[in-house]
This record gives sequence, structure tokens and C-alpha cells, in this order.
Amino acid sequence: MPLDVHSLQSFYGSPLGAIARRLIGRVLRERWDNGAGLSIAAVGYGTPYLDRFRDGAKRCLALMPAEQGVVIWPGGGRCSAALVEAQMLPLPDGSIDRLLLAHALEAADRPDALLEELWRVTAPEGRILVIAPSRRGVWARADSTPYGQGQPYSKPQLRDLLHRAEFSPVFWGEALYAPPVARPFMIRAAPTIERVGAALGLPFAGVHIVEAIKQVYRPVGVRAVARARLPPLKPVLAPSAHRQCRFE
Repeated sequence: MPLDVHSLQSFYGSPLGAIARRLIGRVLRERWDNGAGLSIAAVGYGTPYLDRFRDGAKRCLALMPAEQGVVIWPGGGRCSAALVEAQMLPLPDGSIDRLLLAHALEAADRPDALLEELWRVTAPEGRILVIAPSRRGVWARADSTPYGQGQPYSKPQLRDLLHRAEFSPVFWGEALYAPPVARPFMIRAAPTIERVGAALGLPFAGVHIVEAIKQVYRPVGVRAVARARLPPLKPVLAPSAHRQCRFE
């Protein structure tokens, strides 16, 4: 499945995509309540998770990378979706309080540059929530789902990326423990498998869900200053002092 907007729409319109949205949305609801009075944006394809924030948020935006394409969102009313260059977002510095990154990091050619741009537009002490396919998960090996496209990540890789972009992780979660099988009996069993997998901390979840806070300071690195090395000094007596000692 190519990671474009039409394939993503088709996936989330299927029973398998609906259960994926439900299971990931459960973790999202636990972390972000309703976003009342906040500016919220999603970079990538985050529209399946934005609907619950539209009524209470100050503004709610869906920013879709040019490589994926864009769709009209929401279905009724004023359009709040835009086609953007993900590394040059058309937003002022520090303008977003909550930022969701979905179906974007795994497709980014330069993930460090993407996260640096997200740091720029996130408000001081603002939060981002990253949904990324897990390297150990079964979903990353299923080409029939969008989580099987692009670059999957391990937990240490995500931690390093966030730290380099000056984000401090405050929550690590996982979702999609059920295998990506679209058969009806597996769809019905998915919520039960999800609860068991989360309770036991099983290692084969399909996605990482990481919440991080923007650091408002930049650490100053210690630089080693090169100094010229002086030759070692050898104490000697001056000739006149030497003659004076012999005379005495």
C-alpha cells in the first residue's frame, strides 16, 4: 500500500483501519483530554484523530505533506486542511499548543529536519504526540497497511531523534497488539488482545505512541579551546652567577 492520501483514506475506511483508529485513539484520549482553548495541528495524515478536538479547540488544523497529497477536512463547514512542505510549515513560531505527528515520520527523508521544524512551531512547554510504526511489530511487516511503509523505529531511535530536536519524552505507549488481519473474528477479538498485550507489556505492538514536551532552552555544549603548548623549562644558572659561586 503506497503511503498517499487516497490509500490512507481507503485504509481508515476499512474495518481494519477502523479498529486501528479506535485502539490508537484510546491512548490519545488518555493523554489529551479535549484541547479546549488550545491550538491543535496534525502533520501527516491525522484527520482520523482530530474530529474529537474540533469543537473545543481554539483552532484545529490538518497539515498534509505534498508527497502524500491532501483531502478536504472536515467534510462539512470551512476547510481546515492544507497541502504543505513538512519542513517549512506555514505557521508562526510557537503557535501550536498540541501537535500530532501521524504517518509522517516514517516517510520523512530527513526526520531530524522535520522534528526541528515541529520544534519551531510548537509553543513553549507545548506538547507533541508521535505515532510511529514499531520495528519489532507485525504491522511494520504488513505491506497491506500504511504502517508497513517507510522506516519503522525502535524506542532508542525515537528517543535519540526527540532529544536531538530538543523534545523531552514524558510518556511512552504502544498500540496495535492484534495482528493486521482483516477477518471478522480477528476484528472482534482485537480489543481483548489489545488489553492483554498492554497489561503484559508484550513486545510486538504495531506502533509506538510517544508524548514529548518542547524544551524552551538550548543546552550549551562545552568546547575545548586549543592552546599552544609551551616547551618545558629547565632551570639553569646564569654564567655570572655560576662564576660568583665558584669565587665564593
